Amino acid sequence: MKHTLEKNILRALLIFGIISFINLIRKPPAKDWLLIFLFKGFLSSIIDNLVVKKGYIKYPIKLFKSFDFSFIFDYLLYPITCVYYNQVTKKSNILGIFVKTFYFSIPMAVTEHFLEKKTSLLKFKKGWNSLTSFWTLSITFLISRAFIAIVRKANNSPIPKN
Repeated sequence: MKHTLEKNILRALLIFGIISFINLIRKPPAKDWLLIFLFKGFLSSIIDNLVVKKGYIKYPIKLFKSFDFSFIFDYLLYPITCVYYNQVTKKSNILGIFVKTFYFSIPMAVTEHFLEKKTSLLKFKKGWNSLTSFWTLSITFLISRAFIAIVRKANNSPIPKN
C-alpha cells in the first residue's frame, strides 16, 4: 500500500486525540473545557471548510471515506489543543495570553509545515503556507480565549431582580 505511513500517522493521531480528550475533561471546570472544545470544533470546521472549498488546502489521504485528517484535526486535535491553551492561560494577563498563544501556534504550524512537505496528508495551494497557518492558528486561539472569557464574565454577573 502506497500511503501506509500516512494512514498510520492518522491512526496514531486519532488514538492520541481520544486519549487526550479523556484526560482533558477530567480537570475542573469540565463544563468550561467542554464548551471551548465544542466552540473550537465548530469554528475550525467552518474555517477549514471555507479554506478547502476555496482551494487553499487539500487533504489527499483519508483514513476512512468520511473521516480524514481535517476531521481529526478540526474536531479532535485542534479543539483539544485549544482547551489546553485555555487551561494554561486561565489566570494569565493580556501579555501572558498573547505570549502563550505562540507556545501553541508555533509548534502546530511547524508540524503542519513538516506534514505538508514530507507527507501527502495535506497540501497547501494558492499562496497558503505555513506562515498563513501560523497566523490563522494564533488568531483562532485568541478568539476561543476571548469567547470563554465572555462566557465566564456573563456567568459571574449578578442576575437582576425584578
